[in-house]
Amino acid sequence: MSLSRREFLQMLAMGAAAGLTLDDGIRGRQAVADDKKSDDLYNLPAFGNVSLLHMTDCHAQLLPTYFREPNINIGVGRARGNPPHLVGEALLKHFKITPGSVEAHAFTYLDFENAARRYGKVGGFAHLATLVKNLRASRPDRTLLLDGGDTWQGSATALWTKGQDMVDAQKLLGVDITTGHWEFTYGAERVKQIVDNDLKGHIEFLAQNVSDATWGELIFKPYVIREINKVPVAIIGQAFPYTPIANPRYLIPDWTFGINDDHMQKMVDEVRGKGAQVVAVLSHNGMDVDLKMASRVRGIDVILGGHTHDAVPAPSIVKNSGGKTLVINSGSNTKFLSVLDLEVKNGKVADYRYKLLPVFANLLPADKEMAAYIEKMRAPFQDKLDQKLAVTEGLLYRRGNFNGTFDQLIIDALLAVQGADIAFSPGFRWGTTLLPGDTITMEHLMDQTAITYATATVNQLTGEQIMTVMEDVADNLYHPDPYYQQGGDMVRVGGLRYTLDLTQRHGKRIQAVVVKDKPLDPRKKYKVAGWASVQPIEPGKPVWDVVAEYLHAKKSIQIARPYAPRVKNAAGNPGYAP
Repeated sequence: MSLSRREFLQMLAMGAAAGLTLDDGIRGRQAVADDKKSDDLYNLPAFGNVSLLHMTDCHAQLLPTYFREPNINIGVGRARGNPPHLVGEALLKHFKITPGSVEAHAFTYLDFENAARRYGKVGGFAHLATLVKNLRASRPDRTLLLDGGDTWQGSATALWTKGQDMVDAQKLLGVDITTGHWEFTYGAERVKQIVDNDLKGHIEFLAQNVSDATWGELIFKPYVIREINKVPVAIIGQAFPYTPIANPRYLIPDWTFGINDDHMQKMVDEVRGKGAQVVAVLSHNGMDVDLKMASRVRGIDVILGGHTHDAVPAPSIVKNSGGKTLVINSGSNTKFLSVLDLEVKNGKVADYRYKLLPVFANLLPADKEMAAYIEKMRAPFQDKLDQKLAVTEGLLYRRGNFNGTFDQLIIDALLAVQGADIAFSPGFRWGTTLLPGDTITMEHLMDQTAITYATATVNQLTGEQIMTVMEDVADNLYHPDPYYQQGGDMVRVGGLRYTLDLTQRHGKRIQAVVVKDKPLDPRKKYKVAGWASVQPIEPGKPVWDVVAEYLHAKKSIQIARPYAPRVKNAAGNPGYAP
């Protein structure tokens, strides 16, 4: 059963009764009503006989937030001009989305501030829970809810509870299967404790590519086969393959990771041999890696991917020697939920329908049970979360290949408080958005910095070492072979300026580096501030304390435009809209 227009409007009315802010709720609903297609946003008729619901990279965001999509997501080589490397108007044109519509706001950065005020916040587990329940009701006994990982990290409460708040929220949401990446930064012991106890009998944690370093035995189950509506459906897990490189190895010293195409092929063949009529990979590779894997591994019907936070409105279809594979990426921050309806006939997938649904908090009433859980869980931390630090006069956001205004704020704080010549901040893709005039609270700051290895550092680095760091990160982002990419964005920099040449290879991309109007001297030592070192270091002042000190002193923040390098050979690239 699908929602009728009348039922949909009734659901919106329920939203007001469920505690939406009156002015924001009315404004958001009116804005959507003005969009001639928006009344059908959640009116999604069921199709086929198996449905996969997919979310990923929520980064512990239990409450609705704002989240600005990137204006720079450059693809190189074969990826140039193809999803997910499309932004703004190029994305709207490619996917035939009406400019100025509610979906145009969901999928792009265009006119973000005005559109955000018009349509309201996105996501939140209580609103997501309502959508999941509605979809399951319209597709009885035929759904699996898949969570692509990066769920237990990204907020203050997740850090302070060691992920417990999110584990309990996953169970309440009804997640069936999950995999991991940032989950591993709580350490091997904590991850195993959760998987072997909290998730047991509730949620399957799958990873075909995580093994014991000594014996080569798999740490987690590689797959499960579930009979859905009398159809055997196999889900194979793929954890983030570069975890010990992108994050501290000392947190998981006895585990090995990798893409492991050969083993993936064995797992696909094995589940097919056991009768699976649908084979889906729940992946945290990143979309470019998923696209390459789909071209190399035969027999996968769909890869439901995450890690790179790409919200792609339609599947990419990859042909290989075994047929074709759909590759799907479902955004981040509980902003989206993928709905993949499959028609399975004669032992195989015959057809499909797909929709990536934006989760607008003004349109979906909060699920009472989930809302009550969230309120109870947050109560002991509320005073600390609500601590006021400063007011922002401009839009604060993170997402983008080179910088975001919130990243710039962190860089400015590191330079000022640490007294450094240069500052580095990681190119993380998680972190929420604040509108001009918003108060920056400790919770907002933790949304950008809440990790288990957040110590702020000051080191003496030579110009040569600085160049090595920047070249390595640029190669991770712009290597033409996706299997050498690790996701994330370019390291954010302060105190220096540089040029990036997209056509060059490792060692030659970073050019014309200038510090205080002088060329970077390879032999000179510079005082460099940073945080999130993946190397073992002595515990020290966490970066959020450094930034909070800066904000208290400033009281008001105005960052009109974050620093970005001069980029050679980017003109005309549909992933580049500086």
